[in-house]
Amino acid sequence: MTSKQVNLATQKKILLIIVVLFWFSQYVYIPYQTPYLTSIGVATSFIGIIVGAYGFSQLILRMPVGLMADIKGKHKVFIIIGTTFSGLASLFRIFIPNGIGFLIGSLFSGLASAMWISFMVLYSNSFKKEELQKSTGIIIGANNLGILMGFIAGTLFYDTLGMKFLCILSLVIAIPSTILAFFIKEPPIKSKPLSVIQLASVYVDKRLIIFSLIALIQQGVLMSTCMSFTTQVAKMLGGSGFQIGMISIIYIVSAVASSYFSASRSAAKNGAKFWIPITLICLCAYCIIIPNVQSIAYIFFAQILAGMGNGIIFSFCTSEAMKNVSADRKSTAMGYFQAIYAIGMTIIPISTGLIYNFYNMNSAYYFLACMTGIGVLIVICFYFFKDQRKKTPKSTEEYSLK
Repeated sequence: MTSKQVNLATQKKILLIIVVLFWFSQYVYIPYQTPYLTSIGVATSFIGIIVGAYGFSQLILRMPVGLMADIKGKHKVFIIIGTTFSGLASLFRIFIPNGIGFLIGSLFSGLASAMWISFMVLYSNSFKKEELQKSTGIIIGANNLGILMGFIAGTLFYDTLGMKFLCILSLVIAIPSTILAFFIKEPPIKSKPLSVIQLASVYVDKRLIIFSLIALIQQGVLMSTCMSFTTQVAKMLGGSGFQIGMISIIYIVSAVASSYFSASRSAAKNGAKFWIPITLICLCAYCIIIPNVQSIAYIFFAQILAGMGNGIIFSFCTSEAMKNVSADRKSTAMGYFQAIYAIGMTIIPISTGLIYNFYNMNSAYYFLACMTGIGVLIVICFYFFKDQRKKTPKSTEEYSLK
């Protein structure tokens, strides 16, 4: 192995460590956020707004961040901003431990997550183009591993030390991730950056649009369930802080395993055409099961389905969305992809909270089941027309989906 290859391998490891620490900081308090806010008297509809605010920041910032990253050809500064703001967000939760403080914290956490574009693009740039699905699966696996470690920490400490301690832990872990980010070395820029108009032309890519919409549904549903109201269902069934933590841990263990599975040759055999609709159906089933369980034990098993929805759907959607994108437009495309699914992370939790508030929990979850059903139809239609394109004569190919 040459010194250049050794250096590249080291940079990959540094970035993956930063990813793990970053997502630990972002999610260590998440399983307990909804039960905590409920316990201090915050309205269900406002909790939905707090959860949705996390997606709102990303919705506003991700496209501009993607454009700037491609124009500057640099990612290090955006990664440093992300790790710094993940810790800063928890300062608001520590010193303003109410609905307003958590709302501000969610907005700042969303700003931090908007920088995820640069994490993913910088990591994928160290792989060959044909290894896009592999690189995506690995970094999303590291993402989920960080969340898993955060959930384990929350499970161990929430009952005894409370929400404030988890927020302090979030702040503390953000410090080494920021320090490590300064050791990232970026390759020199090889070509002149494209103009904003040239970069923005990627926004009309049909594949990018379709899989951004699928990610919108997937992320919105998971943000409304596993990251929010499923923990509330567990609490209503008499679940302890430890049990709520275990529910979240089972979910994220499944997500980590399925993320790494999506990067394997076994997953590649059947590909996105098979795995995306299958796991969307599993996610739909999850949304029907949760409001009808009579025991917390059933939630433990259901969380495996949700974890598959995270690891497999998101990994394949990301790589499928980026398939037609050239290297000099990658950050712009990733910014668009992440901004679109941030719409789901904003609107769907808010809608779920409102439906829950004005109707009931069952109606909220059935709404989410319908959303995943729409996702299944979109994917099936996309691949159907894609297959039809292969059979279409060249003279009419322009009228088909890419």
